[in-house]
Amino acid sequence: MRLRVLGILSLLSLLMVVAVSGVILASASRELTQEVQINRIAALNRFAQVAYDAALEGDSTQLEREMDGYSRLYGEGILIRLQQGTLRSGGLDADRPAVRDAVSGASLNVSNTVLPTLEPFGSGSEVISRSFGTGSQVLGEAVLEVNLDAARQKLRERWLVVGLAAAALEGLLLLAAARLTGWVLRPVHRLNSAVTELEETGRSSQLPADGPPELRELSRSFTAMAQTVSEAIDSQRQLIADTSHELRNPVGALRLRIDLLELELQTDRERAAAAGVVAELERVEGILDGVLKLAAAEHRAFEGSSHSAAALASHSKPDVIDPYPVLQEEVERAGPAVRRAGASLLLDSPPDPPVQLACNPDELAHMVGEMLANSTKYAPGARISVALRQRPGGVSIEVSDDGPGLPADQRAASTGRFWRAPQHRKIRGNGLGLTIVDRLAEANGARFLLEQRSPNGLIARIDFSRQPSGQDRERTDG
Repeated sequence: MRLRVLGILSLLSLLMVVAVSGVILASASRELTQEVQINRIAALNRFAQVAYDAALEGDSTQLEREMDGYSRLYGEGILIRLQQGTLRSGGLDADRPAVRDAVSGASLNVSNTVLPTLEPFGSGSEVISRSFGTGSQVLGEAVLEVNLDAARQKLRERWLVVGLAAAALEGLLLLAAARLTGWVLRPVHRLNSAVTELEETGRSSQLPADGPPELRELSRSFTAMAQTVSEAIDSQRQLIADTSHELRNPVGALRLRIDLLELELQTDRERAAAAGVVAELERVEGILDGVLKLAAAEHRAFEGSSHSAAALASHSKPDVIDPYPVLQEEVERAGPAVRRAGASLLLDSPPDPPVQLACNPDELAHMVGEMLANSTKYAPGARISVALRQRPGGVSIEVSDDGPGLPADQRAASTGRFWRAPQHRKIRGNGLGLTIVDRLAEANGARFLLEQRSPNGLIARIDFSRQPSGQDRERTDG
């Protein structure tokens, strides 16, 4: 946008400078033309007067002497036709078309003393003419050659001065346009950055009130709006967390009462009814736990985005960990549940050399645990494998199984809150596990993906950007 605005202002300033320069140059050309014309008309009138005296006296000696002196001084030819004959000086050719036309016009008592407007890169000379005689008789004609080379040179010098001045003026106007554009657009760029920050982190720093009055007011309004939005998001998230936490107490008390009630039940029918109540209560507890975990994960996602932006601004390097020990612990922890589901669990060997990635180890363990629980629950009897893989530009953690998998449309919707596949409605769950994984991955600068496994099954993958080695960091610092 800055370049577009600056381009328009530059074009307008260039047109203005060209227009002003054109007016100045045209005025200079007319001025020099008039100056030369006035001087040469005065000389022509002088020669006409001397020629008139010579025609009356019949002696042209004085006239010839003045003509030769003028031609030697100015390098311009003169032609005077008298009744006694034609006098020439300076090599002016009488057969030249312009001279012949001038003599013909003057013989008819028609004077031509107007010079064409000077052009800086023209060439050649012009002629002016007039007749002389009495009021009723033309006694002769005078023709003067006007050499315009000196005037053209002076005009070129003025063009050069005006061109340099125009270039300097255009440079100043461009500088002023750049400063003006920056003054106007700087608040716009800040506002755009603030909108992006608000979108990514739910927060925005206070915008300085500078620039035009309208943009200052807009910056103040946006700062107030961003603060209101941030407070609303925080209040909403805190409300969900507080509500979920407060509901745990009455749910816990209800669980205790049901456990005590079960001790008093006598018939199988009563025990079956109590088991249904307990199952629903466990479902409510699972939802509350999931909501609490999701609230914490979304808070970390916003917090992680803010920290990432601050880290980029300060050029700080995030702490890195070796993820393989975390994977080992989670595989061991998930082993009993996997075996109860009739599945098998395999952890691939660690990569050589060991890889590192930037991630909170507790949150990495949480993400891997959720992915393992998802495969164990929805792919019973499958072969589940966990792998740490290097890829171009980063590191991936994969949890794959050879179960039924999910179609493409369901994989795209799987990270939505409380989403569950239609074919899994009868399996206990709250639809928050993969949502939590997605938010925690975002909080750690990673990306969570679900892909189809060939020939069947599902691959859950977390992609991390590659962390530079110590040698790379030293080279970058250097």
